[in-house]
Amino acid sequence: MANNKYTTLELEGLSSNELFTMLTEEQTDYKKLKFAHKITPLENPNLLKETRRNIARLKTQLRAKELAEQN
Repeated sequence: MANNKYTTLELEGLSSNELFTMLTEEQTDYKKLKFAHKITPLENPNLLKETRRNIARLKTQLRAKELAEQN
């Protein structure tokens, strides 16, 4: 199994602002990795997949917080 950078329990304890900043950082890292991979192949191309999944985790937690605030 892949090592997740963030666990669900860790993300649940963060505020929406912290999640948003982490999301933007992950997205910029993903863009840099993707660009670097196009120029010269990465040593570990699975980093792209892990980064995409981390972005999805962060977006999921942000959405859950939005829904919780509405109720």
